[in-house]
Amino acid sequence: MSATSAVGLVLARPPRLLGAEPFFMEFIAGIEERLAERDQSVLLHVVANHAAEIAAYRRWAERRLVDAVVLVNPAVDDARPAVLRELRLPVVVAGEPAGGAPAVRRDDVGSVRAAVAHLTGLGHRRIARVSGPGTLVHTRTRTAALVAAAGVAGVDAVVVEGDYAEESGAKLTAALLGRPEPPTAIVYDNDLMAVAGLHTAKELGLRVPADLSLIAWDDSSLCRLASPPLTTMSLDVHMFGDLVAESVLRLIDGEPVAERWCPTETVVARETTAPPADLT
Repeated sequence: MSATSAVGLVLARPPRLLGAEPFFMEFIAGIEERLAERDQSVLLHVVANHAAEIAAYRRWAERRLVDAVVLVNPAVDDARPAVLRELRLPVVVAGEPAGGAPAVRRDDVGSVRAAVAHLTGLGHRRIARVSGPGTLVHTRTRTAALVAAAGVAGVDAVVVEGDYAEESGAKLTAALLGRPEPPTAIVYDNDLMAVAGLHTAKELGLRVPADLSLIAWDDSSLCRLASPPLTTMSLDVHMFGDLVAESVLRLIDGEPVAERWCPTETVVARETTAPPADLT
């Protein structure tokens, strides 16, 4: 039987971004739905950085406020897993494995390969990606996968680093399109940057998808409501949260927790991908 009926989740990201980006709200909903079956809930805390996140873990452990913690966005040289071990707070990682804790993983390599295959199948030879922060492990995994897939396909690929915010999506799209040989297709690491990139391309006078193809990530309602609707790499984010919660409950019960995988994201082709102009 649990001691607190709460599972801790700390999000180290600007509150304004959290309010605008749909991913984490759907992820939390998936966790909450599964925890509610056991009369448990999520204790959510939003902070500015990992130092503040670690301070929150220390307070929770001292006051015994949570039975377990969900760790998100594993980073390179991440200090958080070691702190959680020190505090003896049980943890499930949502993403790439970290610190030996059980993880629920996403197939980022398979998803990137699917995105590249979709674009090269349409005839694109110059592909760009607007990534999330380069300190995140999954960002580096996706970058390596893009470079490898582009090499196999014999196409040019470039990666520019964003921060998931609307402003970076717009700024980096403009920079990519201002190159002497601009990409004919751009893949974005989240929906918010993709929608901003779509608006920027249209403001620059480009026709999407006749002049430029775009792919977003995670397939939130932002993609479906965009004009034109965005092609996306679709992940069932609610299911992701549900799988994480199931692992957390097993951990709390003292049961063995195996590594889990979300299904590989699939291409949902809408109205922002088409053959490049020189092939039409």
